[in-house]
Formats: sequence, structure tokens, C-alpha cells
Amino acid sequence: MDGARPRRFPSKAGKERQMAGGWTRDGAVQDQTDDTVTDPVLAARASMPTGVSEPYCAICGDDIPEGRRLAMPGARTCVACQSGRDRHIPEAENR
Repeated sequence: MDGARPRRFPSKAGKERQMAGGWTRDGAVQDQTDDTVTDPVLAARASMPTGVSEPYCAICGDDIPEGRRLAMPGARTCVACQSGRDRHIPEAENR
């Protein structure tokens, strides 16, 4: 430690709380948490198919039900094949 004293401020109950500090700016921890959530969501949205759905699954060749084609524009796989593909998606990295 460099001997610097942490900033203190009163809480609503009148007790002092210690503010997070160190080498980060205020809000850096929240920014990191937000990015941990936002990055995988943006990546998932970017990888979602768009456009006209295929009538047949690109993996097994079975019909893709009309309900799925309407609900998921750009669908290329049936539900069973897509479920199998989703199991192999790596988890988001913990920062």
C-alpha cells in the first residue's frame, strides 16, 4: 500500500462505508460487470440467422415446421439439431 487513506462517506444508516478504490476509476467494476453480460448477448444476437427460413434442416434434412420458420426467421436447422448445436457453445469467459 502507498499509505493513502481510502475515501469514506456516510451511509443512509449514518455508519461510514469504505468506497472501492485502488488503481481503478470510479465505476470501473460496474463497467466490467456490464461488459461481462453485454458481450455474450451481442455475440449471440450477431450469430442469429436472418432472412428466409429453409424448409428443410441443413443437418438432418427433416422438415422444419412452419411454426419454427415463422418464429425464427432465417432458421436453418430443426429444433432437435439446433439443440444439439447449442450444447457445444462455450460459456462466456469470466473476466
